[in-house]
Amino acid sequence: MPFDIAAIRAQVPALASGSARFDAPGGTQTPQPVIDAVVAALTGPTANRGRTTEGELNAERIVAGAREALGDLLGTAPGTVVFGRSATQLTYDLSRTLAKTWEPGDEVVVTRLDHDSNIRPWVQAAQAVGAVVKWADFDPATSELRPEHIEPHLSGRTRLVAVTAASNLTGARPDLPAIAALAHGAGALLHVDAVGYASHALVDVTAMGADTLVCSPYKFLGPHLGVLTGRADLLESLRPDKLLPSSDQVPERFELGTLPYELLAGAHAAVDFLADLDPDARGRSRRARLTASFAALEEHEHALAKRLADGLAELTGITVHGRPAYPTPIVLFTVAGHSPAEVSRHLAAHGVDAPAGSFYAVHAAEALGLGAEGGVRAGFAPYTSEEDVDRLLAALRLLDATPVPA
Repeated sequence: MPFDIAAIRAQVPALASGSARFDAPGGTQTPQPVIDAVVAALTGPTANRGRTTEGELNAERIVAGAREALGDLLGTAPGTVVFGRSATQLTYDLSRTLAKTWEPGDEVVVTRLDHDSNIRPWVQAAQAVGAVVKWADFDPATSELRPEHIEPHLSGRTRLVAVTAASNLTGARPDLPAIAALAHGAGALLHVDAVGYASHALVDVTAMGADTLVCSPYKFLGPHLGVLTGRADLLESLRPDKLLPSSDQVPERFELGTLPYELLAGAHAAVDFLADLDPDARGRSRRARLTASFAALEEHEHALAKRLADGLAELTGITVHGRPAYPTPIVLFTVAGHSPAEVSRHLAAHGVDAPAGSFYAVHAAEALGLGAEGGVRAGFAPYTSEEDVDRLLAALRLLDATPVPA
């Protein structure tokens, strides 16, 4: 069955505002079933998790259901799914915990392709214990980070390699299995930031070779929170800072305070929504449905990205930055004679939401020659349509004929 974009859009209330939304890499709009799940959790009986009252049992069901759903999405066991306020917070917590096992002179590898949330926590944790930070560059012509960019920085003292699964700035997807093989061959762990990947392609933690991985449900139609997963034996071996009476079990060991049950219910519903993008897959296991739905989603989004790229190629003064061979559907561009902020304001005035900046990928933007201004980022979501792409292109054609809003 073809990708039913009309049916998907009909379930996203925010699209009624009429804007063509290309701001999904910063956070997607929320489908009605996700909203309904949040409301149901807030209006139903809840309490601290337990085994006695209706509220306690309901809280237990919400948490267990969310762990199972995110486990299916990430290809990992529910008992390894950790919830937190954000992927950034979880990465900071993990970096501080892992740093307890590092010694002065140990080494950590980060990359200039990454969002700063997968750089700064590791840099600061390393500095706190006297470990050495090594920086891997990428190819600025394509924005591709290849294994040969990582390998020279590895040694017997390397303790961790931190890398993105997909650049939030250009969509570039490093070869994670190859990088994992190099990291593991050096005796190091591989931490993967899948925030920009999990919204476009099905994650398989084991196939990626990730020892730990984070993602953000609000980037794939869910509410604002973060998710961490990792190898069960690794999580069992780590001792994060925690309150004395709080559970020492994994994954609760890593979760600080009472979980936001309503957000977990919404994240669960977001995974189910994604699993149903391909109606023909209904009746299968959730992981099987997710596999089919993400295949359909990738086909849909890459067709749209090609439509946009072809349209941009016909316009004068447009430069597309970072052209990886097989990116997630993000297009980063600048327009000659206009700052990225000016272009973004012009597009907004014509009902097209495409933000400008470096989007916390400050080192990547610098390596691409864009500096602090960055570029205009057009990102896709399951609800992006051909009409949206055509509106973006039409607004860009008007740029030199229309005064740019101040």
